[in-house]
Amino acid sequence: MNKKNIDNTIPIYRLTSKKKIIEYYDKWVIKNKYNKDMIDWNYVAPKNSVDLFCKYAISKKIKILDAGCGTGLVGIELIKKNFSNIIGVDFSTSMLELVPKNLYKFLDIVDLNKSLNFKNKSFDAVICVGTFTYGHVRADALNEFTRIVKKKGLICFTVNEGIYIKYKFDNKINELSKNKIWKVLDLFKSKYIVNKNVQSWLCIAEVL
Repeated sequence: MNKKNIDNTIPIYRLTSKKKIIEYYDKWVIKNKYNKDMIDWNYVAPKNSVDLFCKYAISKKIKILDAGCGTGLVGIELIKKNFSNIIGVDFSTSMLELVPKNLYKFLDIVDLNKSLNFKNKSFDAVICVGTFTYGHVRADALNEFTRIVKKKGLICFTVNEGIYIKYKFDNKINELSKNKIWKVLDLFKSKYIVNKNVQSWLCIAEVL
């Protein structure tokens, strides 16, 4: 069976530098094109991820970091489920400018490939959707997520199927389990960008 090739499915997948990716987002948000494309492409990852998150979250009052929040699509889904204590971070200023008002407690510009300016065990949960993809955030970011999430807290994230092995997310997930940093509660292939025939791995883990 031929290996599925999605490397060129979407133009941004071909970009590798942070500078070029930010420039792409700056153009993509003009006239709200990004959000319109997400609708046209049937980008279901935010809803699917929040639905999974809800199965394991013990309270609606927990403090959540939406890591790589973009224009707030995950935040919107969380609000629908009555979560309200949410902080959003992203590396694209232009994307953050499209976030609906009062969706997050606050927003900040953050590069998830670097150490995060949050104290240990600052959050009850991290949710990261659409960020582990081509040219964006590497698997080592999961180390920081486990650092800033409290014991028994949740980390829920998607990994674009095209980079799951290429960027060694499979190894990182196994490493964190083997070292008893977290326990994977669920990990499965999930619909992601339906009309582009792109799937993701959807994972939720509990910090030990």
